[in-house]
Amino acid sequence: MTDIIATEPIGYGKGRNKAGLCAVLLAVICVLQLAACGRQDASVDQTWQVYYVSSAETKVEQHARNKIAGTQEEQLQELLGYLSEEPSKLEYKAPLAMGFQVLGVFQEEGTLRLDMDAAYLELPVTTEVLVRAAIVRTLTQLEGVSHVSITVEGNQLYDGMGRPVGLMSADQFIDNDGNEINTYELARVKLYFANEEGSGLIAAYREKYYSTSMQLERFVVEELIAGPSAQAEGLCASVNPNTKIINITTRDGICYVNLDESFLTVVNNVPTEVSVYAIVNSLVELSNINKVQILVNGEVPASFSTSTFERNLDIVTTLEK
Repeated sequence: MTDIIATEPIGYGKGRNKAGLCAVLLAVICVLQLAACGRQDASVDQTWQVYYVSSAETKVEQHARNKIAGTQEEQLQELLGYLSEEPSKLEYKAPLAMGFQVLGVFQEEGTLRLDMDAAYLELPVTTEVLVRAAIVRTLTQLEGVSHVSITVEGNQLYDGMGRPVGLMSADQFIDNDGNEINTYELARVKLYFANEEGSGLIAAYREKYYSTSMQLERFVVEELIAGPSAQAEGLCASVNPNTKIINITTRDGICYVNLDESFLTVVNNVPTEVSVYAIVNSLVELSNINKVQILVNGEVPASFSTSTFERNLDIVTTLEK
């Protein structure tokens, strides 16, 4: 579509000199260049990045789709249409056309909730995660929508570990080089949670699908922060659930875990020493890690007895659960 710019006619008197005419022409050229840039930017905004499940159901693929609708309600319907549209070629699958139906869509305060029918629960675990990723990454492009939730016939959705799936944001599903979301793999890791007294640790195995875009070290720490599943008796959170991960890197067998100050706030009567070894013992279970250094806002806390920690099984009351 060509932009038409209407201007008032410009007259030139007989007495205008050549320099003045050049100045006017230069100004007109600048205006036209700016208009061209405006058209280019507008064209970029005329597409959605819609996510679909690959035909092999191993990853999520990103495809550009035209943005036609005007109001937010119309845009929502447009995106839902794209997510439900069966492709002409079997190169990918529409996430909302995989054997279940959307019973309703509800919006309030920056959140969209999609209520699915019971057939949604029949999706394989990995496929269900990919469907969620595609839906969330697509719908959070709507202005004012930061989170998406999914319910099944009005009931809470649970993941493969039996944990409730709450509000989901786009950054929970990590991009791979900006073009696609990586595949998901099943990880079996040993995590150390606190006992009911908060005085020691109990080792527990957890199996969960995670994006291979994510460091396994980060996955371990995030799962510790998330805490034990509701079905795990005798296990308590070993790390303050408000803790934020700043960054995690591993070099020469040492894992450097940089957390925010919430990590030092004691919760559930679990002392900081127990929280430290919950992280250390869990990470050292990984084959590429021998020691762990925990930082708070980039620095080793003065209260720590050492800057680098090794595995400590003396604080473990039960090896497995």
